[in-house]
Amino acid sequence: MRHKGSHRRADLEAVLAAGFLCHLGVTVDGTPMVVPTAYGTEGDRIYLHGSVASRSLVQAPDTTVCVTVTHVDGLVLARSVFEHGVNYRCAMIYGVPRLVTDPEEKLRGLRALTEQCAPGQWEYARQPSRKELAATALIALDLTEASVKIAGGPPDDGDSPDAELGLWAGVLPVVTTFGAPLADPVLPPGIEPPAHVRDREGLVLGEAVRPPAADEASV
Repeated sequence: MRHKGSHRRADLEAVLAAGFLCHLGVTVDGTPMVVPTAYGTEGDRIYLHGSVASRSLVQAPDTTVCVTVTHVDGLVLARSVFEHGVNYRCAMIYGVPRLVTDPEEKLRGLRALTEQCAPGQWEYARQPSRKELAATALIALDLTEASVKIAGGPPDDGDSPDAELGLWAGVLPVVTTFGAPLADPVLPPGIEPPAHVRDREGLVLGEAVRPPAADEASV
């Protein structure tokens, strides 16, 4: 559906900024794998990390991968099952990633990833040691080739014969929010969560972005 597609860089950046979890699709030994992992963005690239023992990450720089980020905004419940759908925002990024070996870039990439998940946590927590950095694989993928699709709005059958059935139709929103911080059970008394953690409570993950206009839509 052409009207759901967008090649606008602003829409891509909005989808990526709204989350921190992606799915990495890669072929390992001839077998496709789709691995959930955290990500972070910096400039024109996206970073993904994991253990150096992770076959998906270690072998990823040798092949084309697909990184997908999806946000579900609601269930579209129509008058007929055929017209049911999902309101969503999705970005798919294609390319051949590279394994990050430069120590400075590796730290920048891990910082971007950490701050994407929990802004303020990089400066608050202890940063990686040399041994921990050596045990961490980080790959970088340029945002050169990507596609975005955004679906929103009510059901499409409001002006169809099914509208005469007298059935309820509409959207059941899906909202993900951060809850109250739960302390580590072994944490000594008196250590409270920092402000950047407390302030996340109640925040909605992934504010919706507008669908692309007709003149901006593409396949």
